[in-house]
Amino acid sequence: MKPLLNFILFQVSWFACVLGAANSLPWLGVLVTLVVVFWHLFRAKMMRPEITLMLTVLVIGGLFDQALLSTGLLDYAHHGWNSALVPVWILALWLAFASVLNVSLRWMREKYLLGVLFGAIGGPLAYLGAEKLGAVTLHSLDAMLALSLGWAVITPILLLLAKRFDGFVEPHVVLASQGRAS
Repeated sequence: MKPLLNFILFQVSWFACVLGAANSLPWLGVLVTLVVVFWHLFRAKMMRPEITLMLTVLVIGGLFDQALLSTGLLDYAHHGWNSALVPVWILALWLAFASVLNVSLRWMREKYLLGVLFGAIGGPLAYLGAEKLGAVTLHSLDAMLALSLGWAVITPILLLLAKRFDGFVEPHVVLASQGRAS
């Protein structure tokens, strides 16, 4: 998959999730994201590592956002289910984000300090954008600090996981590198 198309599809998912939540349609973004994820998996050379990465990112991201919600640092619009749980559309966003790790963010691999900076700045900016569109309410400067620190830690971890679970490398390359590690 081409990195530009991958990035555009991520943006489509992001806007569908955020605008859907802001307009009382939390499942709209989920549906759009599922189409993007299926396209992503269809384009992968190996689905299994890509699915593993996506599910791992979903768990990490879901726990992070649940912690933000549970501590009262932020609130989400239109959860799609129980308001005590992280919204369905946020979980979809984590899946969409996982889809860029091995494609349009591949260049950031091995650049973990850059990953820290990217996360520390980009993560909070995404939530701030979602707040401006009406999908999230950030309750204090503490929310921005928690987002910045959380994303600064999570981003390089996700880049490392993406390197481990890369469905966009040729299968023979993976087998060759595993043979050298033995």
